[in-house]
Amino acid sequence: MREGAGPLPPLARGVFDRDYRSRSQADLLLDLERNPDARILPLWRGRTLLDGDVVRLLGPIDASGVLLSCYLGRTIGEIRDTPAGAPVRLVVLDDDAAAALEPDDAGWRGLRDAAGDLGDESAALVTAAVALANWHLSNSRCPRCGGTTLIEQAGWSRRCVDCNNELFPRTDPAIIVVVNDAADRILLGSNVLWEQGRYSLLAGFVEAGESLEQAVVREIGEECGLRVIDPRYCASQPWPFPRSLMLGFQATVAPGQDPDALEPDGDEIVDLRWFTREDLRGGEGFTLPGSSSIARLLIDQWLTADGGPGLDPSPITATDVRR
Repeated sequence: MREGAGPLPPLARGVFDRDYRSRSQADLLLDLERNPDARILPLWRGRTLLDGDVVRLLGPIDASGVLLSCYLGRTIGEIRDTPAGAPVRLVVLDDDAAAALEPDDAGWRGLRDAAGDLGDESAALVTAAVALANWHLSNSRCPRCGGTTLIEQAGWSRRCVDCNNELFPRTDPAIIVVVNDAADRILLGSNVLWEQGRYSLLAGFVEAGESLEQAVVREIGEECGLRVIDPRYCASQPWPFPRSLMLGFQATVAPGQDPDALEPDGDEIVDLRWFTREDLRGGEGFTLPGSSSIARLLIDQWLTADGGPGLDPSPITATDVRR
């Protein structure tokens, strides 16, 4: 696997016009509520509505069941019946409003489940909507004084009514690493929270005052007991569960170490295994990350670097919120 090679991660494939200049317009959200050409991206309990491979963008709805309203931006391409350049507003709905739109719970789909089915621009819109909604959910109070915060910038900031502290949507960087040894095997670990037999790449959050490369070396050392060298950036993907940015790297076990002297930390990682390409293609006795995750993409890129086949493209439900 070479740096920057291969397709983009599933949640980093598409873009939309974030139209940041419009966020400062007074009464923008109210104007959009009255605009018959504006569209709504509905969210209910982190799930949205789809029409095949596109997000279902709606016209005006009853505002009585709206818990949160934010301006996402404008479409770039045409999305089903929505023309290019249409303004799109995120609305988070209560149970009654969601049931009025779609009474069947199965009609509402979460991003992790639906990411592999979505078109590029739909994936970008839903990813931003989920990330923004999750941020608002956890920032109703000021971290400085505990006062109430109110929405500003059409949903892209909040301000404390007591101390005037301004808050912006937060993203936590986390590294996720393809670790190889001299025999060109890949190291996968099993998390304590997962069912038996599920394996993924090792990952962790970047700590305060730490570079991405330092985080790679530290996190791998903590989780498996091995020192790695030469961390190389591969790709990144937003992972809004609730607010991570996954930064994919590849690193190699440092010379002079026994790669089989693995020491799972026991707190997070309970099992570690080296896999060959033949092991992964055999697919017996283990499961891998879901198709919406960057882990799945990085594993598949390593797997196909020898010119052989990749993983079965059928989606596997991911259980780890970071991967």
